[in-house]
Amino acid sequence: MLTHAEENYLKAIFKITERQNKSASTNKIAEYVNTSAASVTDMIQKLAVKELIHYEKYKGATLSEVGNKLATQLIRKHRLWEVFLCDKLKFPWEEVHDIAEELEHINSAALINRLDNFLGNPRFDPHGDPIPNAEGKFMLRNQSTMDNLQVGQKCVLVGVSQHSVPFLQHLNSLKIKLGTAFKILDKLDFDKSMKIEVDSVNQVTLSHTVANNLLVKLI
Repeated sequence: MLTHAEENYLKAIFKITERQNKSASTNKIAEYVNTSAASVTDMIQKLAVKELIHYEKYKGATLSEVGNKLATQLIRKHRLWEVFLCDKLKFPWEEVHDIAEELEHINSAALINRLDNFLGNPRFDPHGDPIPNAEGKFMLRNQSTMDNLQVGQKCVLVGVSQHSVPFLQHLNSLKIKLGTAFKILDKLDFDKSMKIEVDSVNQVTLSHTVANNLLVKLI
């Protein structure tokens, strides 16, 4: 049995290495779990003794096969609970992350399998992130960040890479959600902001930061 803190570290290392495709540095892990580098060093040593990670000094940490499996199952539970909270309990998408952070530590495979079946075996969570199946396999799809699109292209929002409450509330204010259709009207060289048409109705300007966190599929 792992502590909640150990599970959180495994998930943090998974997410960091998934995006960067390289070892997770001590400082990066500290930033992710909001603690000191010294605390991260202590935890890394514990996880290495349990053979859940591989660690090289000055290079960072990667998950072992067992550690990767445990992290994937944590992500599976987290994202299934987010679907449940949004679809069944009608929580808005900006409120489900912190609640799912608590629920993901419930250690019952039977419960999660029943939850998965109850929800109709969803492949993506409310933020568009893929939900691994019981074997830890993810559904992949063709997608791009909006800032990579060119003027005149049309797309639909399939996910967001930023899950903070202020960011999601900002999207709410712009009437942007998963499934929203866009057309790129203009891109400004000065600050890389983008003027877009939303669902063929409204025209809004997005900062480069916002556009870079919107995951879209061409239509």
